[in-house]
Amino acid sequence: MIRIGDTLRESVKSVLPGDGGCSHLDQARMVEPRSEGCEECIAMGQTWVHLRLCLSCGHVGCCDQSVGRHAFHHFEDTGHAIMRSHEPGEVWGWCWIDEMEV
Repeated sequence: MIRIGDTLRESVKSVLPGDGGCSHLDQARMVEPRSEGCEECIAMGQTWVHLRLCLSCGHVGCCDQSVGRHAFHHFEDTGHAIMRSHEPGEVWGWCWIDEMEV
């Protein structure tokens, strides 16, 4: 299994069509987070449980365990399929469309 982390470019390059992996890794880029916390939660004065980073645009949203589920809603609104954990020490990613860890 390929895990997206600090070596994102190498991970994306190593996944070839037809290998049974996520078919949306072409959407993943090296991005800068647009915020230090969940953008929507900050705007509403709310808190979150864990943060997720969109690998298409750098949007920072909260996880499904958070009240707002803003990372998922960002996917619904934009179609940006690939996100990763934005928590220290975590190097996993997720494809919303294929519903699989990348």
